[in-house]
Amino acid sequence: MEVFEHLATGFMAAGSLENLMFCLIGTVLGTLIGVLPGIGPIPALAILLPITFGLDPLSSLIMLAGIYYGAQYGGSTTSILVNMPGEASSVVTCIEGHQMARKGRAGAALAIAALGSFFAGTVGTVFIAAFGPPLASIAQQFNSPDYFALMLLGLVMAIVLAHGSVLKAVAMVLMGLLLGLVGTDINTGLTRYTFSLSGLWEGIDFLPLVLGLFGIVEIIRNLENPPPPRETISTRMRDLWPNKQEFRDSIPAVLRGTGLGSILGILPGGGAVLASFASYTLEKKISKNPRKFGHGAVEGVAGPESANNAAAQTSFIPLLTLGIPSNPIMAIMMGAMIIQGIQPGAAVMTTRPDLFWGMVASMWIGNLMLVVINLPMIGIWVKLLSVPYRLLYPAILLFCAIGVYSTSTEPFMMVLMIVFTVFGYVLHKLGCEPAPMVLGFILGPLMEENLRRSLVISRGNPSIFIDRPISATLLVATLLMIGLIVLPQFRKTREEAFQEE
Repeated sequence: MEVFEHLATGFMAAGSLENLMFCLIGTVLGTLIGVLPGIGPIPALAILLPITFGLDPLSSLIMLAGIYYGAQYGGSTTSILVNMPGEASSVVTCIEGHQMARKGRAGAALAIAALGSFFAGTVGTVFIAAFGPPLASIAQQFNSPDYFALMLLGLVMAIVLAHGSVLKAVAMVLMGLLLGLVGTDINTGLTRYTFSLSGLWEGIDFLPLVLGLFGIVEIIRNLENPPPPRETISTRMRDLWPNKQEFRDSIPAVLRGTGLGSILGILPGGGAVLASFASYTLEKKISKNPRKFGHGAVEGVAGPESANNAAAQTSFIPLLTLGIPSNPIMAIMMGAMIIQGIQPGAAVMTTRPDLFWGMVASMWIGNLMLVVINLPMIGIWVKLLSVPYRLLYPAILLFCAIGVYSTSTEPFMMVLMIVFTVFGYVLHKLGCEPAPMVLGFILGPLMEENLRRSLVISRGNPSIFIDRPISATLLVATLLMIGLIVLPQFRKTREEAFQEE
């Protein structure tokens, strides 16, 4: 009953006219970002982060969250209609969704994607409401050794779940940890790795890093490799609803995708991209007729679309209850909370219950808005694809520059963004994924703080990490994850899991 009382409080907070407006703005922007290729939720959130400075904390977080899970919806539209994923987690949807469109079943594919996403988003919201308070109570028992072990597990999970080479993922995490250590040491007051540059005394700013690595590098990639000519598909559909057979085939896939995505979203390093790929792989493995995949199997749309939306919702759980970002997007959300003077973690539920439960309630409201927005507005989103990229990328560059300069009028911040753009482009050419580096950058200072605090408490005795049951359990889990990385059979399975076929 207490959960329902909390949810009532959340709906009262999220249901105010102001917050409903920001929720609508976020979901519409998110859908637009998902539809337009070359933007993506990470650079979009980074670009819009400065706008939230003057907003109420709950309003700003509702808008940013709406952009995130709205992008999951929007990405499916272009994936199905024109075989072009607007968002990374919608890559898998192209495989079966576009084949359904070629067979004249575009309406059915879009309806299944929208309804499956709404169901998954609803279940993800229930997950947060149900498991948020227990996790928060567990988090209150955490001390410095436990937090250090948890963050170490998160970084190892980021390596396990990262795309491509394990060695490159390890290198990216270590690079992020090093970048996070730049600045003035809180304990000694000495500067570290600043190369006598006064602009680095307070550390590397988060915004120029993410805008350089994700926003501007994505523009360069799109200019370097223009997308193929778009295939025109009619969007005049007499019947948007799937037939009975498509419903029967899609319902179990939606349930499986929702369950899988809900779990993978909670894991450190998990997220919508991994959930969609894992769901597609699962559906293909358990199908009685796997040969139909690649030719318009409705399960290949229902499962991944449900999985990526469920993961988008449940990825908020580690952030709101433990103060740990599970993926780069949650790292940006964490930055937004810190900017608003809110320390993510278990204390949010006790000190700001309106914020926590308002966020939970807004997710269900936002998912309902997305169903209403996406089905009638398919034709509008497709027309936006006709905007030439030569007109789109200057606007993105302008927003990036304004975003960095508005947070700090120091020209050094612009230079830093350019440096990270060049660095990000080199990483792209080397086949290195920057996402683990961002997680290392965010968690590095926190890990160092908890490590040093633990050693101070134990007077330099490292056994404190194995004497405490929580930290010992997390360290054992970390060792098991490292064992998986070392095993050759796991590496082979991991590479196969991320193939698009």
